[in-house]
Amino acid sequence: MIDVLYEDNHVLCVRKPVNIPVNSDDSHDEDLLSMCRQYIKEKYHKPGNVYLGLVHRLDRPVGGVMVFAKTSKAASRLSESVRTHTLKKEYLAILDGIPEQKEDTLIDYLVKDHRTNMVRTTDAAHGKKSILHYQTDSVHGGHTLVRIQLETGRSHQIRVQFASRNTPLVHDQRYNRRATKGQIALYAYRLTFPHPITRENITVTCLPETKAPWNEFRIYE
Repeated sequence: MIDVLYEDNHVLCVRKPVNIPVNSDDSHDEDLLSMCRQYIKEKYHKPGNVYLGLVHRLDRPVGGVMVFAKTSKAASRLSESVRTHTLKKEYLAILDGIPEQKEDTLIDYLVKDHRTNMVRTTDAAHGKKSILHYQTDSVHGGHTLVRIQLETGRSHQIRVQFASRNTPLVHDQRYNRRATKGQIALYAYRLTFPHPITRENITVTCLPETKAPWNEFRIYE
């Protein structure tokens, strides 16, 4: 069942469930893009293949807001918004530790090993510049809830940038050596983008489910 957050003739914004791939991969698990196409096909009784453009991604373990384009024109303009950083992605994350600064801008150069699907920091000559801004929301029991604005959208960027400063994400099995079993504490809670036709700014928000570790913090009030 698709959780639709915003929809018109040009765009479809939905909540991506955790552990669902955005599009088809080697796992052959059901993917969000196919689910959304099926939703449109059934709702509007469309015959044949349904067009739905993928303009950005979320890592498989991460849930939250995503926008899809319902027309090729919308896809082109939303893709341009991604390139020009006028599509704004905001995340909630729970850090395993307390950062030195309550708010800061993190700048690193990241490189991905496609053989292992791991990302690491490197120098400017070998990596892609990666920038994020964060603000501390609250601290509880050695964990820190932060709100993050991505300026660049590199693979595993948030996870690696915080892990490299010894404040990895809670339950991040890949980059947190202290991780305990559980769902990674990273959620794409807000997306703002210029509408591809009207150019009016659209903001769509959703929060993670009210369960651990999110319910340790007052994000639902």
